[in-house]
Order: sequence, then structure tokens, then C-alpha cells
Amino acid sequence: DYIAILPPSPTLSLTGSEEPGAGPSQRREEEPASGVSSLRAVFTVIVLCFINLLNYMDRFTVAGVLPDIEQYFGINDGKSGLLQTVFICSYMFLAPVFGYLGDRYNRKMIMSVGIGFWSIVTLASSYTPKEYFWLLLLTRGLVGVGEASYSTIAPTIIADLYIKERRTQMLSVFYFAIPVGSGLGYIVGSKVDDLAGDWHWALRVTPALGLVAVVLLLFVVKEPKRGAIEARPEHTLQRTSWLGDMKALCRNPSFVLSTFGFTAVAFVTGSLALWAPAFLFRAAVFTEGRPPCVKGPCDTSDSLYFGIITVVSGILGVASGAEVSRRLRLRTPRADPLVCALGLLLSAPFLYLAIVFAQASPIATYVFIFLGETFLSMNWAIVADILLYVVVPTRRSTAEAFQIVLSHLLGDAGSPYLIGVVSDSLKQTDSYLWQFRSLQLSLLTCSFVAVGGGAFFLATALFIEKDRQRATNYAPSGQCPQSLP
Repeated sequence: DYIAILPPSPTLSLTGSEEPGAGPSQRREEEPASGVSSLRAVFTVIVLCFINLLNYMDRFTVAGVLPDIEQYFGINDGKSGLLQTVFICSYMFLAPVFGYLGDRYNRKMIMSVGIGFWSIVTLASSYTPKEYFWLLLLTRGLVGVGEASYSTIAPTIIADLYIKERRTQMLSVFYFAIPVGSGLGYIVGSKVDDLAGDWHWALRVTPALGLVAVVLLLFVVKEPKRGAIEARPEHTLQRTSWLGDMKALCRNPSFVLSTFGFTAVAFVTGSLALWAPAFLFRAAVFTEGRPPCVKGPCDTSDSLYFGIITVVSGILGVASGAEVSRRLRLRTPRADPLVCALGLLLSAPFLYLAIVFAQASPIATYVFIFLGETFLSMNWAIVADILLYVVVPTRRSTAEAFQIVLSHLLGDAGSPYLIGVVSDSLKQTDSYLWQFRSLQLSLLTCSFVAVGGGAFFLATALFIEKDRQRATNYAPSGQCPQSLP
């Protein structure tokens, strides 16, 4: 206590003699390498989780009220699919920009500006007139600006606060927000629509919470030092050009193959997220004699049930995936990609059965959807962890951006629109039977894509050890590699 209250330099010992450097050294030992205290780090993760939850709530609120939107604007399945596609496309193309900025500038400020913009645009989209469907498409596209500014950067902040098992645990908490936020999007969207009698109000919930998130970002979150927690402070790692970063990432087999595997996850989740509630609604109209949606507000009970299933299955899937991976790591260093492959390969048959049983048993359909989504959710935290330990700290935001671009370009950017177009092409008549049957046949594509994703993760397991060791021992040209604990 006596030493702690003395001036930094010079420092006196208890005998009165000077011990140069003792005080600063003591403080350096006590200060975390990241520059963020353990308590502040926990609050940072909580705020990031809250924002991630809001992002996914907003993304799937539209899907929760899709029958109302189709009835309000008088649009077909193809145009309905565009609502998700235009959002994902803007999100996808802007992700590299924010990835580049996130590796070089203050990440907290970039996220704050992006989320503020996202909140304003989301609120504006709720005032779209009936004759201007294109304006709703435009505003949904601009929402992608805010999400791109956040999704590419937030995981890298967590990576700079924690390492090893602790990092995996915190990423699991962070990625809980994806299924929970998605489910809440359906639940909030459907319930607000029911209470207000107007689907527009469903889009006005998340903007208010988004402004709260900006305040929390500015006053709670502290920017950690890049790579310092891994004994790799950013000033010791030589920065390379964006082109150099991309070349290095493309020569990283584990990163490339796991990205293609995650693309399959994005394809399946994007398709189900938009079309599952509408599919369940059409199944009820065809098999149970439920009144069709002729004039709003429409029956949104299927969105409510699907949202609840998504929340519960997501929590179980993310938690079980992280725990199975942790236990399997004691036996093999290839545990992470193997668990991801297992999740996708197990989800495929259950999703297939859910779609096939929709006309025979609604209860069986919901059970199979629950099992399929649980296994599908096992991937979220693990894929993020794979990226963080096979890529060096100064390339992580760029790697996140590249993964977002590729997974969305080939995944959920086109899958909702593709499912809608295929459904329209298979529809022989405009009867309720073919509205259901054509969408059912179109959604069967998801099961086969999931199997392909599982194959990519199995291939990742062949390279994961070598690429992880290479990232750990990375040294810029002209320096000797160093083995780190």
C-alpha cells in the first residue's frame, strides 16, 4: 500500500532507498494486457451481446409479419424474398469496408455510428406508403450498413479481451444472441402486430432500443489493445496491405473451408428464417382449414410458435456445441470442425422430415424443426472461434468481413429469393394446395445444402492443426517465429 501511493518515479523502498522502476512495474503487472479490467470486460461482452440480439431481432421481425406485408403490398413469393436479399446484399458488400476500418481505426466509434444510422433507417422503413414497395426494399438495404459495421468488429473485440477456453465461453454467450434475437424477432413482430392491428408498429420496437445501445457503447465499452492478451501486441505485428491480407487468408485452408461450411449454414438459416412461418401458415390453411390471409391483420400464431422454438433450440444448440467441443478437445485438436460437421449432418434429416410431415402432422413438424434447428445452432460460436485462432490479430476484422461476404453471397443473400422464385415456378395454379406444395418442394433444397456444408467442415479437420500452429507462431518477414505458450 505504501508503494502504491508514491509518485511513479523514482520509487522508494520501505527502507527509504530508491528502487527505480518498481512502481511502474508493479502497475504493469496489475494492469491486464488488454488494457481493460476484468469487470469492464464482462460489461463489454454484455453490451455487445445486447446489440447482437437487437440486430437479429430487427432482421427477423419482417419475417414474423410477412403474410401481412404480402397482403399489404400485394406481392408474390419472389418479391417477398427480395426483402431479405437486398438487406443481406448491402450488409455483405459493406462488410469488407468495415473490416478494413476495424483493423485500423477505433472500433467502438465505428460501431456507434453504424448502429445509430441503422436505428434511424429502421424507423423510417416503418412509414413506407402502400404504393412504394421499392422504398421498403431501399430502406431494408440501408439497414445493412449498420449491421455490417457491427458484425465484422464485435467478435474481434471479444478476441482481444479473452483467450483459449474463456474466449470460447464468451463467444458462446455472444452467439446466443443470434437464435434468441431471431426468435424474439418473430415473437415481438407477431405480438406487436396483434396488439396494434398494424404490422408497421412491429418495425418501431428495435430502433428505440438501438439508440440505448449506442449510449451503452459510448459509455460502457472500452477499446482493448489488439492482440495484447495473446502476448502479441499490435505494435509487434507488422501490418500488411489489404491485398496482402487477402492473399494470406486465401492460402489458409482451414479458414477457406470453414467459410464454405458456414456458407451452407447461412443458406439454410436464411431460407428457414424468412419462409418457415409462411410455410407453416400455408400448411395450416391447406390441412386444417384455417382462413387464408385476405385482409390484414393476418394470423401470426405460426410466427409466435416458430419464434419460441428458435429461441429454445438456439440456446440448447449453441450451449451443447460449445460443451461438446470443449470435451472433445481433450481427445483431439480437430474437435471444432468435427462438431460443426456433426451438427450440419444431423440437422439435414430432421429438416427434411419437418418439411415432409407438414401436411400430415403439425406437431411432428414442430418437433422436427426443433431438432433440426438445435443441431444447426451448434455451429455459431465454434465457427467464430476457428476463425480467431487460425488468423493473426491484425487480420481478424478483414477475415470476419471476408467470411461475411462469401457466406452471404453464396448463402442467405440469395437463398430467400431463390426459394421464392422456385416456389413461383413450381406453382401450377394459384390454389391454396399449390401455394403450399410449391413452397414445400422448394424448401427441401435446404437439407441437401446442409449435407454439403458438413462435408466442408470434415475437410477443415484435415488442416486445422497445421493452420492453428502457423497462426500461433506467425512472425513478419525478417523476424524469427516465436513459440508462444
